[in-house]
Amino acid sequence: MQKLSFESEYFSPKDVLECGQVFRFKQFKEGFLVFSMDKACYLFEKDGLTFIQCDDKNVEYFKNYFDLFTSYQQIVDKAKSYNIPALTIAVEKAKGVRILKQDHFEMIISFIISQNNNIPRIKGILELLCNGFENNKTFLGEDYKPFPTLSEMAQKDLSFFNSLHAGYRGEYLYLTIQRLNCTGVDYLSVLPTEELKKELLSFKGIGEKVANCILLFGFNRTDAFPVDTWLEKVYLEDFKGKETDRCKQEKFFVNLFGEYSGYIQQYLFHYKRNLNIKK
Repeated sequence: MQKLSFESEYFSPKDVLECGQVFRFKQFKEGFLVFSMDKACYLFEKDGLTFIQCDDKNVEYFKNYFDLFTSYQQIVDKAKSYNIPALTIAVEKAKGVRILKQDHFEMIISFIISQNNNIPRIKGILELLCNGFENNKTFLGEDYKPFPTLSEMAQKDLSFFNSLHAGYRGEYLYLTIQRLNCTGVDYLSVLPTEELKKELLSFKGIGEKVANCILLFGFNRTDAFPVDTWLEKVYLEDFKGKETDRCKQEKFFVNLFGEYSGYIQQYLFHYKRNLNIKK
């Protein structure tokens, strides 16, 4: 078992986990247990430091998962350099957010489930999905279910996915898994962002927002900018935009922020969502 430490100014466990990019985690002791595919770690903050505790064999995995090789101070400085008042405020409030480097397949499945859904329900459906398989693992005395592999899921029929209480999404999951079982997932990762987005949109059940979420949170394409209710509010209220079509709002942000779009999306999302909660 190893314990890694990192300055929490640019790595807030709560902000990273609760900004809508990941769903398989739970509160544990002073922080959270985080699950990715068949792996687990304990993430917590104490005395200005963020700690990651994991098995020795998973150290490199979680260094990459939490994007520890990227300087978020440079990203924060770049975001502030735009001199946009709402963005500067957002960055100061949310500079502990990081974009996770998550498994492609797990994120495709997770964000299909996320469509027109809320976070507690998404987490519940994912838990039912994992519980539908025999695998069991233990970390720090806590039992957990790994995320099933593509080949494991491909053995299940439509009735299994309909039993997850995912509603109409059950069919989307089934069709996606059958398709990916034929093609594999790896071919997606080598596609340029625009081609990858076009390919994702060809899957039944993946629309603009879900495709952009998969691009950003599943493939680490930081030139993607998912627009939801909160970002639409940012566009209309803070950027005084006139477009009502979310695709055009997305293009506005991507044209403005380029390769930093995804990072800035998360800062603005955190800012607007939490401002609303406080109200």
